[in-house]
Amino acid sequence: MMTDPVADMLTRIRNAVAIERPHVDIPTSKLKVGIAEALQREGYIWEYEIVENEPRNLLRLILKYGPNGERVITKIDRLSKPGCRVYANVKGTPVVLDGLGVAILSTNKGVLSSREAKDQNVGGEVLCTIY
Repeated sequence: MMTDPVADMLTRIRNAVAIERPHVDIPTSKLKVGIAEALQREGYIWEYEIVENEPRNLLRLILKYGPNGERVITKIDRLSKPGCRVYANVKGTPVVLDGLGVAILSTNKGVLSSREAKDQNVGGEVLCTIY
């Protein structure tokens, strides 16, 4: 049993980017698919797909690199943990690297980036930061 599946997802992404893999496979869940959608909307990954597999489906993230192989994702950190949840309202949403990065939030309107959450005027649990 895994106590923090979101941290596992972020660690898999971090490790795959470190060795410059073209894609990474992660056990799927609705929250992880929401995080993948937010990463795609913000331009950190090319795309994601659900791969049918036994006994459990996999979420495949196609990672994005620059034209000369430079990493698009340089740092990805878990902010809210199972033992210490971190919540933010609209005004308290974290600013990552002076606006160059984003925070991923779990809101009542779904999983959104900090930019989208400010546009929709919602707050929520701050899952991770990325730049």
